[in-house]
Amino acid sequence: MEPDRILDAAERLFAERDAASVGMNDIAAAAGCSRATLYRYFDSRDTLHTAYVHREAQRLYRTLTEQLNGIADPGRRLIEGALITLRSVRENPALASWFAPTARPIGGEWADRSEVVRVMVEAFVRSLGETRDVERRARWLVRILTSLLLFPGADEHDERAMLEDFVAPAMIGPVRPASTPGP
Repeated sequence: MEPDRILDAAERLFAERDAASVGMNDIAAAAGCSRATLYRYFDSRDTLHTAYVHREAQRLYRTLTEQLNGIADPGRRLIEGALITLRSVRENPALASWFAPTARPIGGEWADRSEVVRVMVEAFVRSLGETRDVERRARWLVRILTSLLLFPGADEHDERAMLEDFVAPAMIGPVRPASTPGP
């Protein structure tokens, strides 16, 4: 039994129902292992959640960096990165369940306390050319994304406008529209 097989079983359950409602017994049964085997790899539900969040954050970060490759303008990079992240979480039922409004949305808690998420968001903020208050800016960006996952805009256009009007100026300064030529 590999830890990834257990995490895959947990992911299937997270896709079926709110992540907060999935217990260790459920995961052991879905993975086809005993509770003892499950606890050999993950000594608590928090440990399993941490491993899952870290695995998925790394996958999301790889996708994000691939899709942002070639976008040099910091404002465009920030906005597109935020929209890609929101879209990726929303389109993945297992990840979306972490932000389900019908139960305790545990995604925000985990995004805020995960060391892997922190390091990746800080790296993203640095990729925007930011060197000032990187840790604080990264924490704020995580909170903005969490807020949009819990309380989405009317549509992607609305969220893009909010990011352009409020988030990008606070993070890096005014954003030049994509159609405006650079200096």
